Amino acid sequence: MDRSVVLVSGGMDSAVTAAIALERGPAAFLHVNYGQRTETRELEAFHGIADFYRVEERLVADIGYLKDIGGSALTDARIGVPIGDLNRKDIPATYVPFRNAHLLSIAVSWAEVLGVSDIFIGAVEEDGSGYPDCREAFFNAFEAAVALGAARGPSIKIRTPLIHMRKSAIVKLGLELDAPFHLTWSCYVDSRAACGRCDSCLLRLRGFSEAGAIDAIPYRKK
Repeated sequence: MDRSVVLVSGGMDSAVTAAIALERGPAAFLHVNYGQRTETRELEAFHGIADFYRVEERLVADIGYLKDIGGSALTDARIGVPIGDLNRKDIPATYVPFRNAHLLSIAVSWAEVLGVSDIFIGAVEEDGSGYPDCREAFFNAFEAAVALGAARGPSIKIRTPLIHMRKSAIVKLGLELDAPFHLTWSCYVDSRAACGRCDSCLLRLRGFSEAGAIDAIPYRKK
């Protein structure tokens, strides 16, 4: 059976990606704290998902220096999280500069030690928030860099099974795979009840609505 490393943020996309990876074989779960506003809540979601799937092999890495670098509404309290706009074409203030490269670098290092060839990440390009490091071209380029720079590089593949899916399709797939959506967290702002207004909440709400499904996590009352 194929073993993999799965990046699990605690969000719905990572939970579905974990379900896909586990269909193929056993997995090691990786979570990264980077000084984001909802860091504690996302870590709780990560462990909840790992417990749900009975995954014992877990790594929680800390790259809090991204908060020191700043430049994002997710890591700098001086920058407000904007109200979501699903029609936005520019890069939003919630973009964390080159974050996915940091996450993938950790995953590659761990994959080399574990002898694992597949790294799964729940990135979404077509129905995402416009982050440049969520594009398929970025992951292809990163995989090429790994092939050149890692001892086992040519054997390591970056898997992005959701990259071209809309949120509604991800919801439907997650329901088919019995992904634990009730344990996930997506809100950029609040750790107790999702704000329902940030880009991440709006994408999630639209996905569940278009899929004709009910989102079980709590939202603020309007």
